[in-house]
Amino acid sequence: MTVVSLMKQEMQDVLENNILRFWLDKMQDRENGGFYGRIDGSGVLHPEAEKGAILNARILWAFSAAYRVLGNLEYLGASRIAYEYLIEHFIDPEYGGVYWSLDCHGNPLDTKKQFYAIGFAIYGLTEYVRATGDREALEYALDLYDCIEEHALDRAHNGYIEACTREWGEIADMRLSALDANYPKSQNTHLHIIEPYTNLLRCLKELQAQESCDYVPVVGSVLPVGITVPVETIVAVEASLRNLIDIFTDRILNPDTHHLDLFFEMDWTRGAGHLESYGHDIECSWLMHEAALVLGDKTVLAKVEPIVREVAKASEKGLRPDGSMIHEANLDTGHVDDDLHWWVQAENVVGWFNLYQHFGDEDALVKASKCWDYIKSQLIDYEQGEWFWSRHPDGTLNTVDDKAGFWKCPYHNSRMCLEIIERNTAL
Repeated sequence: MTVVSLMKQEMQDVLENNILRFWLDKMQDRENGGFYGRIDGSGVLHPEAEKGAILNARILWAFSAAYRVLGNLEYLGASRIAYEYLIEHFIDPEYGGVYWSLDCHGNPLDTKKQFYAIGFAIYGLTEYVRATGDREALEYALDLYDCIEEHALDRAHNGYIEACTREWGEIADMRLSALDANYPKSQNTHLHIIEPYTNLLRCLKELQAQESCDYVPVVGSVLPVGITVPVETIVAVEASLRNLIDIFTDRILNPDTHHLDLFFEMDWTRGAGHLESYGHDIECSWLMHEAALVLGDKTVLAKVEPIVREVAKASEKGLRPDGSMIHEANLDTGHVDDDLHWWVQAENVVGWFNLYQHFGDEDALVKASKCWDYIKSQLIDYEQGEWFWSRHPDGTLNTVDDKAGFWKCPYHNSRMCLEIIERNTAL
């Protein structure tokens, strides 16, 4: 069995029996609907915890993608629960967009409009459409796309701002989390807008292709026939995606270091000092490549592909000899966050595997496989399910941060598994 075949086999087992099983068995809120907001690092459920839009949208994405790839009807059922909860509770019926968080009963708690969260709602909805052909979900996704384009796009300097009030007014604290600097633009939010816009365009193109063939909707679809996709809609999303790719290559990418700068003023002046986030670097390398591939413009692809390799190469600064990758560093202060986070390791695997698949880089496959070995031995919780948040540099386990919660979702790790399972290395 080849290294790739073994990785695919092992990852499907981890996806189904470790990750998704955990969320199906331990996180469904059968009293209040949807999914619980938190299980802590010791495995204790907190049913009273707030429910975040990001968590719900990522659950929707994970189970939709798993159903689309693996066809397990249990995954379809879970995706439907997440979808209905998103529509019924997180969508703001008065002003549009999605609430940042709800209380455990599903009532609005924090009503600000964080565009990162709206992006993830699009990501989850479009994957649900890809899995089911649901017309209503597509309409919600397109409405949210319009919200971002109308309220977040900076038409003076280009790019997207971080957040607004519920009514789309200015908001003083635009931070994504307490760990972030308070700047109007960030690499992280742009990364998670290019990601859903890529999936939206892919979804629209797939639906358009289905219109010209004998399309039979998959199980669970509400449609008897294919969906008519207006050409102007595809053109608009293509233009937005093309613009986002340019923003990454021309604004966010630091041309001197090939790392991605993290925070910016409205005019793209870099803020918060010289920061390097190695997990975001390697994640961006493959997401930016994916965007160019889905866009399908050879000129854009020719511009992007050398940058993809340069950004991945820069991220090597965060690699450790055991294959794992540290989080980030502040070059101004000398502080290094060398915790080994679950999400960084997942993106590390996909980023290097992407270079192997598309550029024939055998050394990149070694890096991906080595990190996967680290994940298997150090991060997967084989007793209670799911992955631990991180290990500290000395090897001790982090049980302070959540096993499942506002930021700990079945997304980075599920996506890693699904990416490797789906990718064709015979290209």
